[in-house]
Amino acid sequence: MFSAINNGFTRIFDHPDFGKLLLRLTFGILLLFHGAAKIQHGVGWIASMLAAHGLPGFIAYGAWIGEIVAPVMVIIGLMTRPAAFVIAVNMVVATLLVKTGAFWSRTDVGAWALETEALYFFGGVIIMLLGAGKYTLIRNPRLQ
Repeated sequence: MFSAINNGFTRIFDHPDFGKLLLRLTFGILLLFHGAAKIQHGVGWIASMLAAHGLPGFIAYGAWIGEIVAPVMVIIGLMTRPAAFVIAVNMVVATLLVKTGAFWSRTDVGAWALETEALYFFGGVIIMLLGAGKYTLIRNPRLQ
């Protein structure tokens, strides 16, 4: 009985390329909201944090690459794996700058304090490992 239910579900919902597209769109669009905030308010506050750690302030402009350029590339499927890698690295840097002490913390509702950061980091890693799928602007010729 369970096998029949599973097989029926698989026949109806086995669309891995559409799943990859949906993951890319969701992930990229949600991350663009963070990038839009950087466009509206600038990255000066990030440069200040970098300077406090002895790092050059121009690195703050990497937030635009990690939260605007790379998500757009993920959305359209252009160099998806490298773009997803950039997003994952961007999340590591952002977490180390802003929430270093929150690793063992929980929120008032019991969630992990770094839940959002972890979702974006692992989302980037997963997209990097899965690739864009067939619905993309430029396909990898090896996979066609």
